[in-house]
Parts: sequence; structure tokens; C-alpha cells
Amino acid sequence: MFRLILFDIDGTLISTEGAGVKAFAQTSAEVYGLPEATKDMSFAGRTDRALVELIFNQNSIEITEAKIEQFFTAYLERLSHFLPTDNTSPLPGVMELLGKIRQSQPTPVIGLLTGNQAQGAQLKLNHYKIWHEFEMGAFGDKTTDRNIVAQEALAWAKERWSDIAPEEILVIGDTERDIQCAQAIGAKVLAVATGHVTIEELQEFNPDWAAVDLLPNNLPDFM
Repeated sequence: MFRLILFDIDGTLISTEGAGVKAFAQTSAEVYGLPEATKDMSFAGRTDRALVELIFNQNSIEITEAKIEQFFTAYLERLSHFLPTDNTSPLPGVMELLGKIRQSQPTPVIGLLTGNQAQGAQLKLNHYKIWHEFEMGAFGDKTTDRNIVAQEALAWAKERWSDIAPEEILVIGDTERDIQCAQAIGAKVLAVATGHVTIEELQEFNPDWAAVDLLPNNLPDFM
């Protein structure tokens, strides 16, 4: 049914206990002298590029590619220090679902559709020992718009399969932005309430399916 299945990372595959948020905060404080920069920011579903630009805009810092890269370099240096040493397991049901997908015939490509900066995504998923599970990824380095990240994933799919239809792509994520970016490209979407949004709140955005988590007994029949 699906040729490409795309996973969000934070709150969907893993819970880092706020490692990214903490690394953003420490970077802002130590590199830019802004200890309150992230205090009231909402990180869920946003691209890392959008978060950096928001910090810069709110503090009258000129936005240039060089300065964005400077922030990301400092952020990546700090991120690994906040990943929980006592937690290296993905969220419940993730490994079972990945196994089920790999047993499907024909086997879909498994990829990432995330707001994470690419190297940050790799750091996180290596920590949880699942980076190797994903053949491709569309990341949040270059755009503030999650829908554009989804369009990049669709473009990759069209290069892989010239005849692919958008509904042959499934996006799995835990926020309304995951639902919206999937809908923006005509993909199907499974919303999972493993982040900070309840299943009732997710259902208000009309995903194709919704589940409380990725455990096999709680998943709808979407494959």
C-alpha cells in the first residue's frame, strides 16, 4: 500500500527528555548571552531553522547563512551532552512497527520527515541505536516551513519512483504540524499521541488514523 513511510523524530520515535531544547537554551546563553531566549518558545513540530531564526529575530541578530551555521555548530557541540545516558531505547512500539514494515511485501522505504537539523537527527538516533533503520531523510536545516520539508520528501520519492502517487506515502508524527505537512503534499498520516499533544487534540486536525502510541495492540489497520 505504501512505498514510503516517513517518521518524525522527537515525540514519535524517541523521547530525549528535552535534550534539543536544553542544547538550544545553552547555546543561546553561552554563545549569544541570551539566557532567556528559549524560555517561552514552543519547539513542537517546528524546524530547527525556524527556531534559530525566531531567536535571532527576537534579539535583533542579523540572519545570515554563516550565522545560522555558527549557531548549529555550537548547538551540535552541546546536544550530545544532554542526551540521557540512562535512556537509549526508542519509544514503546517503535521497534515492533519498524519490524512489521520490513516484513511487508513489497517492503516500503523507511525514512525521516523531521524539523531536526540533519546532524542533530543523526546524533539523536545514533544515541537510540536506530539511525541505521532509515534510508533517507528530509530535514529542517534550510527552511522555516515544515511543509517545504514535506515537499522535499515528495520530490525525493518522485525521483525514486516516477509513478508514485502522494497517497502512497505515509507520515507518522505526534503534532498537528506533522498532520498538516502530510496533508500539504497529499500524503496519508498516522498521528500518535506520544508527545505533548493528546489524541483528542490531534484528531481535530483530521489525520487519516490516530493512535495513543505505536504499540501493536493500539495501532489502527493502516497497512
